[in-house]
Amino acid sequence: MTHVITSLCLRDSGCVEVCPVDCIVPGVPQGEHPWYYIDPDTCIDCGACVPACPYNAIFPADDVPAAYTAKGGEYISRVGLTGHYEGTNDHGVQVVLETVKQLEAGEVVDLTPDTEANAAFFQSGPGYKANDTDEAKAARGG
Repeated sequence: MTHVITSLCLRDSGCVEVCPVDCIVPGVPQGEHPWYYIDPDTCIDCGACVPACPYNAIFPADDVPAAYTAKGGEYISRVGLTGHYEGTNDHGVQVVLETVKQLEAGEVVDLTPDTEANAAFFQSGPGYKANDTDEAKAARGG
């Protein structure tokens, strides 16, 4: 089993720092891949990324909720959403997302499609090549 970063991710990057096998990659271009992604073929299921995520966006693949109930104030980030989010990541780098929606308390969201989006990022998307882009280097503060 692997872990999956869901659309609750706001690109903090703390998960990247703690991954012992370097299998977490920032999505680029950000407008098409708005969160971070875990390579399911490389992940060793250690779970180090889970407590490093301030947004509670990472789940074991078999436990990604089909009915996530929002506490209120969380954001989801998905292509097609048009809300605005600004914050800073683990390196103090500004994060601006234009593909978000802020959730209301009690709102229920299906996060299971994020599992396929995560796998597709590595199967047919940029995968590890994303690490070589200027956008990814800027997201890491470098």
